[in-house]
Amino acid sequence: MKKFYAHLGDNLSASIVVLLVALPLCVGIALASGTPIFSGIIAGIIGGIVVGQLSGSQLSVSGPAASLTFVVSAMIIKLGSFETFLLAVVIAGAFQILFGFLKGGIVGDYIPNAVIKGMVAAIGIILMMKQIPHLLGYDADFEGDESFLQDDHNNTITTILTALNFLTPMAVVIGLVSIIILIFWEKINVTSQNWIRFIPGPLVVVLVSVLLNVFGSTLIGTNPLEQKHLVSIPMANNIQEFASFFTFPNFHEIINPEIWLAGFMLAVIASLETLLGIEAVDKLDPLKRVTPSNKELNAQGIGNIISGLIGGLPITSVIVRSSANVNAGGKTKQSAIFHGVLLLICIILIPSLLNKIPLSAIAAILIVTGYKIAKLSLFKEMFQKGYHQFIPFC
Repeated sequence: MKKFYAHLGDNLSASIVVLLVALPLCVGIALASGTPIFSGIIAGIIGGIVVGQLSGSQLSVSGPAASLTFVVSAMIIKLGSFETFLLAVVIAGAFQILFGFLKGGIVGDYIPNAVIKGMVAAIGIILMMKQIPHLLGYDADFEGDESFLQDDHNNTITTILTALNFLTPMAVVIGLVSIIILIFWEKINVTSQNWIRFIPGPLVVVLVSVLLNVFGSTLIGTNPLEQKHLVSIPMANNIQEFASFFTFPNFHEIINPEIWLAGFMLAVIASLETLLGIEAVDKLDPLKRVTPSNKELNAQGIGNIISGLIGGLPITSVIVRSSANVNAGGKTKQSAIFHGVLLLICIILIPSLLNKIPLSAIAAILIVTGYKIAKLSLFKEMFQKGYHQFIPFC
């Protein structure tokens, strides 16, 4: 019990930040994958509560991954239906457990340190660049996209340039105010020794941004944001409607060899992504704790089996949410578990309030997170180590 309370304040504070980051990403990834919106939220909840509990990592946060969107959409088309794809997710989870028992996690030990640090820096740069359009109120690309070439035939650069021609005044104001709050709130927390240090800056940003959008339009002479510029999650009016959000696998296809091939491919891709993710998070961990990779594969496997059984997307360790967790001051796996619990509670009790959160405020949070993990000091550090480290890093 004493261990439970040791870092409770820090972990609860960090879990709120991860929740705010994860919510629009879960929705965006589901939309981009061509699956029901709730499938992304289910994966986020299972990634937090189940994988968070079973994982050996203290800071990794699991959930649906943007990098799997093309794989998921392609597999659904090939297999014929989302229900059949869910069966492949369940099979993938079983393969991951097998990989864990066969000590497949050793693959992660052969990834050079410079490459891992380069991947972390790249994620930071991608975060900042991909969120600039959302900060400006141009939400044509889905929230959470990490690809340079986009489905709308644009790329990261052209989307930023296009966003400059489609500025949404209220979104710009909210985005800039949010960044200012995050910068100053962190300075306040550094010097504070009382209860205020447990109030996360991103929570303050979200509250201020909602109030600014609702009441600030008359003050700055512009229109409130339309729903397309706000978080959008499904809402249920009763238990029956909520139950309808869940989808179940088509077990009639269990003897189809294509399902087993798809499950195996999904297991390999998700496992590699997870191994890269936990290696990167371990590098970010201030305490330099090492995650047991085979235990992580087992945890991910169980998580994917449960997610697939109730209609969720495939789960991996996700560096964006994990880095947000580290930067928010998370100390142990409690923060990942709490974020999953909070996600479940919020979806059930306050979906209408969540749908008032501006995407530009979330973009500000992610841009500041990206800056923290891709600081210029990291590039200087790697350059000083010599070209044998700097070149692989780049």
